[in-house]
Amino acid sequence: MRNRRKQMTEQLIAMFRRRLSGVDALPQLAVLGLLSGLVTGAVILLFRLAIEWPLEQLLPGRESEAFEQLDWITRGLLPLGGALTLGLLLQRLALQDRKVGVVHVMERLNYHQGYLTVRSALVQFFSGVITVITGQSAGREGPAVHLGAAFSSLMGQWMRLPNNSIRTLVACGCAAAISASFNTPISGVIFAMEVVMMEYTIAGFTPIILASVSAAIVTQAVYGGEPAFAVPALTMNSLLEIPWIITIAVCIGIAAATFIHIVEAGSRYHHRPVLLRVAVAGLLMVPFAILVPQVMGIGYDTVNATIHGDLPLWLLIGAGIAKLVVTAITIGLGMPSGVIGPTLFMGATLGGAMGLVGAQVAPDYASSVGFYAMLGMGAMMGAVLQAPLAALMTVLELTRNSNIILPAMLIITTSSLVTSEAFGKKSLFLTILKTQGLSYQNSPVIQALRRVSVGAIMERSILRTERHLSPAEARKILASEPRWLIIEGSNGPTAMMPAVDLARYLEDAAEEAKKADREMPEAIDLIEIPANRRDIAPVQYQATLEEAVEQFESSGAEALYVQRPIAPMIQHIYGIVLRSDIESYYKYRRS
Repeated sequence: MRNRRKQMTEQLIAMFRRRLSGVDALPQLAVLGLLSGLVTGAVILLFRLAIEWPLEQLLPGRESEAFEQLDWITRGLLPLGGALTLGLLLQRLALQDRKVGVVHVMERLNYHQGYLTVRSALVQFFSGVITVITGQSAGREGPAVHLGAAFSSLMGQWMRLPNNSIRTLVACGCAAAISASFNTPISGVIFAMEVVMMEYTIAGFTPIILASVSAAIVTQAVYGGEPAFAVPALTMNSLLEIPWIITIAVCIGIAAATFIHIVEAGSRYHHRPVLLRVAVAGLLMVPFAILVPQVMGIGYDTVNATIHGDLPLWLLIGAGIAKLVVTAITIGLGMPSGVIGPTLFMGATLGGAMGLVGAQVAPDYASSVGFYAMLGMGAMMGAVLQAPLAALMTVLELTRNSNIILPAMLIITTSSLVTSEAFGKKSLFLTILKTQGLSYQNSPVIQALRRVSVGAIMERSILRTERHLSPAEARKILASEPRWLIIEGSNGPTAMMPAVDLARYLEDAAEEAKKADREMPEAIDLIEIPANRRDIAPVQYQATLEEAVEQFESSGAEALYVQRPIAPMIQHIYGIVLRSDIESYYKYRRS
């Protein structure tokens, strides 16, 4: 009874995996999205606790962001000591293990089908915690995205899911991380699809939405239902403010382009030892920490104060410029810092400063400082990440005010255009990938091939056979009516041929033997008889169609046999894939 139950469970799991290999497995993907959200929500709670608890114990007033209340000597030594600690930690790791953040997630999606490792998750967790609690100019959202993507990917790997499903799980983890960090589930969905995946699919929306919602529920159970910032009621007083909003958009677009340029310039020194680079980044942080302590840590207390109009003009300008410069330099030099939080800080302070200037110039028409601070946050995020829709949704969810949509759309799209078109800057993440000699392939053809596993289109009517057969063995093989025969060699499968060619050969040989009044040949060599044989190469069952195309090109094979290990040193073959099968599938889906 127990064996029967085990067999049924294994059959259900196999059916679950098989359904996931195609693009129509919406119920299965929905289940995975829920699981990803719950797992990611729990991980982000642990990550936030690991940051907030030690800061509450160490900082004055048990406030997790009260770096400004430390004496100037401590403010100077803390980031320097943290940088040296991080440098020593990173120096002990291999180059690949040092990579963290959203950029690393995008690299693994593009080159490794979304496979992330336990080691990368642990490195991101501890480096992210050390970076924030030692007062570096950093955010927690970038590390959170990496952690959400990593644990979701590991869940898919543990379940041995097809690679197209693991890619979807990574997107679910990214969305859930943003949702859990800001309590903005819609923004999480758009961020995952616009920034990380760089594609929108109907099948992808459902699991990603469920992941985002379930992660938000997990964090709301602990932190409550309020968003990351306490935003008062905001509205635009007059349409006469539009020229000033466009002016702010241009200024923030220039600031975003400058930020990306400094990061790109700093990345030129990546050939230097990591300990030296991170130590220099920590040393450069010292004067900023002493003179403008608002730049230390996440800085959400400064953002909240800006939104409520509690900070003077020169502090807003100084903090905004200082945050831009020091964050760009340290990230460029290799400090494992998150960038999403700092972009919101920069946008809020610079936007708030411009709001104060506008209030001085035209006090009868200007809206509140908080209004311009929120617009600045969206504009800077949209311009730096080149993700206008994600930025718009973030502003809308943080304010929970539809009155801000029109000016937010205007300022976000204008600033993004200034950064991309006037200065030729791409998304910060794509820029960093480029400095590493990498790219992100997101053409429609590649995206379509990544969504489907070879298991969805493979021909399953196959039979493995030895090269040499007797006529009786050949007839026995044909009795099972396979479509293709996979011919075994000394080191595994070597070729394949249509079963009909073997049947035709048997008929011809029998007819010739009858005419010549002699017996059939005692042995048949499947490599020597006339047949439409094809050279073959292996591809793993989890592989996507993109991986199959790459295998065709690298091996020069005419067909691929789909295999999966079922025991150590034992591979089971499930089917075969022809290049024409991939082309036919893509054309069918496109039409």
